[in-house]
Amino acid sequence: MIRLTALADEALNTFENIVDGAQALSVPTLRLGVTGLSRAGKTVFITALVHNLVHGGRLPLFEAAASGRLARAFLQPQPDDAVPRFDYEAHVDTLLDERVWPQSTRQTSELRLTIEYESATFLKTMLGRGRLHLDIVDYPGEWLLDLPLLNKDFSTWSREALERARDPARNTLADDWLRALAATDPAMEAEETRARDLAARFTAYLAACRADDHAFSLLPPGRFLMPGDMEGSPALTFCPLDLESGGSAKRGSLHAMMERRFEAYKKHVVRPFFREHFARLDRQIVLVDTLAALNAGPAAVRDLEAALAGILSCFRPGRNSWLSGILVRRIDRILFAATKADHLHHADHDRLEAILAKLVEKAVARAEFAGAEVEVTALAAIRATREAQVRQDGTTLPAILGTPLPGERLDGETYDGTSEIALFPGDLPNDPAAIYEASTGPSPDLRFIRFRPPKLERTAEGLTLSLPHIRLDRALQFLVGDKLA
Repeated sequence: MIRLTALADEALNTFENIVDGAQALSVPTLRLGVTGLSRAGKTVFITALVHNLVHGGRLPLFEAAASGRLARAFLQPQPDDAVPRFDYEAHVDTLLDERVWPQSTRQTSELRLTIEYESATFLKTMLGRGRLHLDIVDYPGEWLLDLPLLNKDFSTWSREALERARDPARNTLADDWLRALAATDPAMEAEETRARDLAARFTAYLAACRADDHAFSLLPPGRFLMPGDMEGSPALTFCPLDLESGGSAKRGSLHAMMERRFEAYKKHVVRPFFREHFARLDRQIVLVDTLAALNAGPAAVRDLEAALAGILSCFRPGRNSWLSGILVRRIDRILFAATKADHLHHADHDRLEAILAKLVEKAVARAEFAGAEVEVTALAAIRATREAQVRQDGTTLPAILGTPLPGERLDGETYDGTSEIALFPGDLPNDPAAIYEASTGPSPDLRFIRFRPPKLERTAEGLTLSLPHIRLDRALQFLVGDKLA
């Protein structure tokens, strides 16, 4: 059954790729997927990317802009009328006028940015100005972690989920759900009240894992923490059960109910996402809040590593040809980006990049073997801090200056969102492998807090300057630069 469903999905994917290819005959189209786990900065990245291209931001490492070949960039109606539009204008207003970060990604959305440019080659220049449609697809990274469920049955998923929950790093967080599960016989008669109670306790456990103090990343099913308009539906009212090996579900039992709902989740939630969005991407950036995991300690780091491996295992990496673009679309460039680099002094950026490279090295090797190009970078799509030096105990330390978000706490002080502070966040280890060696709990040597967006100055004409960033131009060059040659 799984194999037949997969073949049907492939047939639909091929048809949709043919339609996409026909529409791109006049103007080439590049579909860029933007994802990342919770609070990695997906919305901020897309907003900053569009704002800098549309308003002519400083992009020295983006060759088309640096060489003066970038004529203009402007927004156009997206081609998929059934997909919500990424609300770029509202996000810009939130950043500039209110100086607060926009709401995080809760659903799939799209935005079409058309780029006009002068070619770098003489022959193409003679043919006139080039155009590229950049279709940006924004979706929660947690949904990617659901894709491996397509190849698992309920028993396998239950066993894996319980192994994670019983790990010492998570056991306390899962205690309430595990105790309720221990008092539940999977063979008992199916009861809606019992199913709802168990699903609610399981969801509370997932939410506790995601909290800042723990910052765990591997939390499928992704819709449990982002239900949207499916909240309360049977497809989201299930949980893993403690099953005997090789046992089958008795008709009318709680086991049968949970198994049926797990399959419904795959059918109505996971599979449509894969077919309609994920399988049609050309390029992908994965944003990673590496600092949050480092802040929470080695257990969170190991969990992030496993989540990133799971994410990359879902991709179809490889080189694209005109034929593969029709039959089986592949992602030929993948960028892993450690976000919030502005929370560190620039002297630590290379170390942050090296840590992320360590976390994804095995998964990257597989993608490169398949023919895809993969890069790792540290960036801040919007730079919220400046750099300075501070004196502490007679020593000069590299520091960052910024305004902490209201409610942020450090050294017993709670900030009100109006006062700027100088902070020495600590130094990352020179050896990336050291992130696994600490004992349990947060590292006492690292101090990361969240800052408000920067206050942008306006020109004499009243125009707002482009949003400041760190290496956004490098990301642009890798993801789209070759298409503007």
